[in-house]
Amino acid sequence: MSRQDYIFTSESVSEGHPDKVCDQISDSILDALLAQEPEARVACETFATTNRVVIGGELGLSDPTKLRDCMERVEDITRTCIKDIGYEQDKFHHATCEVTNLLHEQSAHIAQGVNAAEGKDEGAGDQGIMFGYAVRETPELMPAPIHYAHAILRRLAEVRKDGTEPTLRPDAKSQLSLRYVGGKPVGVTSLVLSTQHAEESQTSADILAIVEPYIRDVLPEGWLTEDTQWWVNPTGTFVIGGPDGDAGLTGRKIIVDTYGGAAPHGGGAFSGKDPTKVDRSAAYAARYLAKNVVAAGIAERCTIQLSYAIGVTRPLSIYADTHGTGEVDPAAIERAIDQAMDLTPRGIREHLSLNRPIYQRTAAYGHFGRAPDADGGFSWERTDLAEVLRRSV
Repeated sequence: MSRQDYIFTSESVSEGHPDKVCDQISDSILDALLAQEPEARVACETFATTNRVVIGGELGLSDPTKLRDCMERVEDITRTCIKDIGYEQDKFHHATCEVTNLLHEQSAHIAQGVNAAEGKDEGAGDQGIMFGYAVRETPELMPAPIHYAHAILRRLAEVRKDGTEPTLRPDAKSQLSLRYVGGKPVGVTSLVLSTQHAEESQTSADILAIVEPYIRDVLPEGWLTEDTQWWVNPTGTFVIGGPDGDAGLTGRKIIVDTYGGAAPHGGGAFSGKDPTKVDRSAAYAARYLAKNVVAAGIAERCTIQLSYAIGVTRPLSIYADTHGTGEVDPAAIERAIDQAMDLTPRGIREHLSLNRPIYQRTAAYGHFGRAPDADGGFSWERTDLAEVLRRSV
C-alpha cells in the first residue's frame, strides 16, 4: 500500500517568470499560425534575456502567402504578449526590447514521416512517452499542492493587473508543502512565495502584508494554522526580475505545467508545438483519459501512459495504474480506453478539437485542472467520457 501520512511539495511560477514569458510567446505564435490554417505545423522556441528576445524553430503552412504574413507578424505578436504580461522595465520593455526572428520552414524530412499520403496514414510527430494523471484531491481532480500553488499566483496576477496592488510586478514563484493524513491533504506545513515588487524600500514584511489576504482567500479554510511556516521574499529585495534578472527559455517548466511532481513525466515540453506533436496532444489525451477514469468512480487515483514512434499512426502501448485505488483490473481500463478513444494523432486532435488557436492561455498556471472553455480551450478537462468508460469496464 502507498504511504498515507506524509508531506508533499509542489511549486508554480507566474506568467512573468522568464521561462513562462518564453512559453507564452511561443504559444502566441502557434495560435497565430493555427488561426490562419488549422493544420499548421509549428515548433517554436523562444529565448529571453536582458532587452532581447530570440525566436527560432520551424513553421509549415500550405499557403506561402499566409506563411509570409505570419512571419512578418512575429515581432508584433511578441511585443503584444510581453505587454499583456506587464513588462515595462528599463531593461525589459515590450516597446523597446530587441526581437530577433530566426524561424524557418519545416524540415521536409520530418514532414514526410508525419503527413498523411497515398497508402499512408498520418503518423506521430515524434517518438516518446506521455503521462496523464488524475486524483480525487480537488474538485478539478488535480494534486492539491500544484493546484493551489497555481491558484495563489493567478490571484496575485489578478490584483496586480487590475491595479488593486500597484507595487506587485510580474515575476513570481510559489511553493506549497501540504501534510497528508490518510492519503488526503489536510493542511499547509510551509508556504514559500517570492514576488517581484516595485520599490527597493519594500521589506519582506511589507510584501507579506500585501499578499497574505489573497493567499488566505484561495486556500481551503483551516489549511493555514499557527504552525504553518511562511517564507515570503526570503532573500529580501526582489526588484530586478523577469528576463532581466534571469534568462528564460521555452519548455523549462514541464513539472509546473503538469502535476507538480505528483506523477511521472515523459520529458517532452508542450509550448510552441502544434497538436501533431504527441508530446503535447497525447499528454492532453492521457490527462483526459485519467480524469475520466477517476470521474467515473473507477478509481480514486489514476495514471495513464501512452507511447508513440515518429511516423507511426497507432500508439505502441497503453498503460493504466490505479495505485491500489481501483474498482477493476487496470488491464480492463486499458482495453476500455483503447475502445473509447481513437488515440492516433489525428484521432486525438479531432476528439479534443485541438486544431484551434487555444494555446497561449495554457502557457501559464498549468495545462491541467482548468475549466473547459466555450471555444474548445482545455477540452481535455471534460469528463464526457466517464459514462462510456464506466460501462466498458
